[in-house]
Parts: sequence; C-alpha cells; structure tokens
Amino acid sequence: MHAEHYIIFNPTADHGKAIKHIAQIEATLDRHGIPYKLELTRSSGHAIELARDAAVHSVKGRKSEGPGYSTVVAAGGDGTVNEVINGLMEAKSRLGTGGHGGNFPAFGVIPVGRGNDFSYGAGVPHSIEQSCLLLKDPDAYGMDVGRVTGGYYPEGRYFGNGIGIGFDTLVGLEAAEVTWIPGFLGYVYGALKMLIVYPSAPLVRMMLDDDETGGIETYSPQISVMNGRRMGGTFYMAPDGINHDGALDLCMAQGRLKRMQLLKAMGQYTRGSQAQNPVIYTGRAARYRIEALEGDLVCHADGETICTEGRELLVECIPEALQMKGVPLKD
Repeated sequence: MHAEHYIIFNPTADHGKAIKHIAQIEATLDRHGIPYKLELTRSSGHAIELARDAAVHSVKGRKSEGPGYSTVVAAGGDGTVNEVINGLMEAKSRLGTGGHGGNFPAFGVIPVGRGNDFSYGAGVPHSIEQSCLLLKDPDAYGMDVGRVTGGYYPEGRYFGNGIGIGFDTLVGLEAAEVTWIPGFLGYVYGALKMLIVYPSAPLVRMMLDDDETGGIETYSPQISVMNGRRMGGTFYMAPDGINHDGALDLCMAQGRLKRMQLLKAMGQYTRGSQAQNPVIYTGRAARYRIEALEGDLVCHADGETICTEGRELLVECIPEALQMKGVPLKD
C-alpha cells in the first residue's frame, strides 16, 4: 500500500538558504497529518538517483522493503526539480511498460529555491504551507516533459520548465556566480553584464516538427524552448505556455541585434509582450531541431548546462509523461 510522500530535499538550494525551511516543512506536514519520509541530497546528481530508486521501488518493491511512495517530491529550486524529473523518467525507462501502471508515484514540488520558475508554470503555490497541502490532494494532472538530446547528453536530458540557448544561458551562468545577490535580481545582474560583454550571435537553422521547407535560418542571440512560462524568476519567455498541451513554446530573437534591441526585448520578456516585437519569433511545436551553421550553441535545461560548444540539438515534447501534483494552468 502506498503510504508516504518521499521528499528529496536539497539543502544547498538558494545558495544554501533552503536549509532553514526544513523545520517549517516538517511541522506543516505533521500538522496536517501528511505521512512522509524526508531525505537530504549529498551532492550534484544525488536527487536523480534518489528519485529513480524511489519510483522503481514503488512499482516493484517487495513488502519486506516497506511501502512504496504515492508521490516523489522535489524540495529545492529548479535544479532540484530537474534532477528529480530526470530520476523519475529514468525509472520509467527502466521499468518499461511497468512504469505506466497505477503504482508509479506522482510528482510534487515544495519550492524553496531561488527562481522557482518550474513551480510557477506547473501551478504549484510558492507558499510552503500551500505546496505541502497539495500533496494531500489525491488529484494530479498529466504533465508534459521535454527532452533535449545533444551536447554533453547524447542519450538525452529531460527538463520540466525549458531550455535556453545563447544569451539566457550565459546570463544563468553569470547569475550562479553572484551568490550575494538574492532571488531574481541575480539574473537581472547577469543580463546587464552580458549586455556589456555581448557575445556574437551564432547562425542557426531551426526546424519545427516535420517542416520540409528548410526551416528558419537566422543569426540568433537568444532562443528559448519552453514547457513552462518563465525563466530567471522574471522573464516570461512563454507567457501563455501550457505544460500539458503536447507542445513546447518557442521564443527566438532573430538577427544580429544591437544591444538596445535586445535590451528592449528583455523589457518585453518581463511583461510577456514580446510577440509584438518584429525581431522576436514565437511559435509552438512538439519537436525542434536546432543546428549551428556558424558559431556554437550554448545551452541549458532548467539551469543545468547541456553544452557550451554544441553543434546540433534535438528538443522534443513527451506528452503527459508524469502525473503532477499542481493546479494545471490554462490559456
């Protein structure tokens, strides 16, 4: 019998500030009579292992090993969420058709990270109290999961919120270094610094789904392919994104933009109004093939580096891959 929620807590989330939330999380779960087991991650990649093993055990575990888990929960930021999603998807792959049965745990999130962009697009409240209460709700919805193949991951890497190529990846790498700046302001700092450095845009070919016309060929300083809605805590790269529609949303800056053009686009990203900008291409597809004809692809998935000198990436949507404990967003 499934009895517990397995909570994978990353004590280093939000530059180590997440650890202070453990007592509140435990008190909330206890107060509402929500059974759980909480385990702390020890290193990068540990959450993948914990999530995978918990899901496999929940489906195939012997009674002597204890009850399985109704929900595997990522308690941390977007990086923790990404690792838990990858662990759950690895479990599904390992289990084969057995991973689609009723015993496979749902996915939950307690957002205690820096940006918490995934939870925003997945309908998970920012409040610890409310996100814990969602675990008690028996309902879950079928959430799409993205997969990017290429770079450091020729076998593929899963993502829940989105991938960025070019400018926003460089911004994220810069923001990760400024531990003294709280929350989304670190991403703002990184964006302003990258505007000063302003690396050259690669020439890319973008193919959407089964397009046989040759796709879109353009210089592009920034490409986002989104399952969620927001990146960096403040940039709405897919303001109408739905993570259960079987597709991923594209936001791509076109041309060798001047600094002021990209700065204008960034301002529009904070409002989600970039579709009215003629240098921004927006679209929606289930599969994207992105090739660098000149220069390199610098890519992240949910903040995790995929490549810094990539040549070609395949990005795909896997419909309703996980059952999500959240309130599904609508158009």
